[in-house]
Amino acid sequence: MTDLDRRPAVLSAHRDRFLHLALGPVRLRLERRALRLSAVLLLTGAVVSLLALMLGDYRLSGQQVFAALAGRGDEITTVIVRDWRLPRALAALVFGAALAVSGAVFQSLTRNPLASPDIIGFSTGSYTGALLVLLVLGGGYLQVAAGAITGGIATALVIYVLAHRRGMQGFRLIIVGIAVSSMLGALNSYLLLVARREIALGAAIWGAGSLASVDTTMLRWGTLAIGLLLALVATVAPALRELELGDDVALAHGVVRRRVWAVAVVAGVALTAVVTAACGPIAFVSLVAPQIVRRLAGQGDAPLVPTALLGAVLLGAADLVGQHALPQPVPVGLMTVVVGGCYLLHLILRERRRRRP
Repeated sequence: MTDLDRRPAVLSAHRDRFLHLALGPVRLRLERRALRLSAVLLLTGAVVSLLALMLGDYRLSGQQVFAALAGRGDEITTVIVRDWRLPRALAALVFGAALAVSGAVFQSLTRNPLASPDIIGFSTGSYTGALLVLLVLGGGYLQVAAGAITGGIATALVIYVLAHRRGMQGFRLIIVGIAVSSMLGALNSYLLLVARREIALGAAIWGAGSLASVDTTMLRWGTLAIGLLLALVATVAPALRELELGDDVALAHGVVRRRVWAVAVVAGVALTAVVTAACGPIAFVSLVAPQIVRRLAGQGDAPLVPTALLGAVLLGAADLVGQHALPQPVPVGLMTVVVGGCYLLHLILRERRRRRP
């Protein structure tokens, strides 16, 4: 059989892989496997959120939860569901999606699966900026968020300048980022040591990564900012895919590398900073979610929608387990560290088996 004879079968398989939609003048091409994965993750996220609304010291049934959400429940149930538990459950979904997409952006930019905001040091820089505002100025969420974004972007600029030698290499960026992150971690510890005891104690608890203090105001502003940043990431996503094929291919298709890098880095850092300002640094969701989606979707890159949904599910499930499956409640940041550590151990063991003769 010649290559010309095989071509119709290849084209048919390519067409079957994608779902083509026409919405007026807009033409969409969606990968079927990614769509199925998104549907499963969306259902899983709904189940996790329902359990988060049901479980607690005052247990509720699913019927009571739905009645409270619809405004038909009794006063106590409505307050518990809509005022106490719902902001936390929604924050886990929104913030988890933001962290996952941020990790996908940096892994795509550097073409390195270890590149995520918490590994490179952007999360630590955001935490430093938020700490300075919190300890020195004592500002609210918006001020802390501005400090976190400023700290994250400043850290990104420092790392970029230190790592840029005749072009940007992903491995060099990670090594420099780890070094800068270590120094900033020492600075953060010093800031907590010299602060007043009551302020330092609250900042230390917040620094463990907890959704306990998220209220409706934080959720509203955080969701608005994350929605705008996700839209910004979506605009550069095609260019990021071109860059993954190589700088020469991207340039041939009219992609300006520096412009895409600038937009993507600012958006990725800001996504992490908004989450850090609300609930402190949360590690490993950015690292793990894009890699798992690549394997589940069977693609070289991580599709943004399944990645965001998996990040939401991971953070929501981690908070659910930390609050209700252990003898004492544990901050979600500690739970994600455990999950991330187990995942890294799995990768190491799998790599060892692959290299074993």
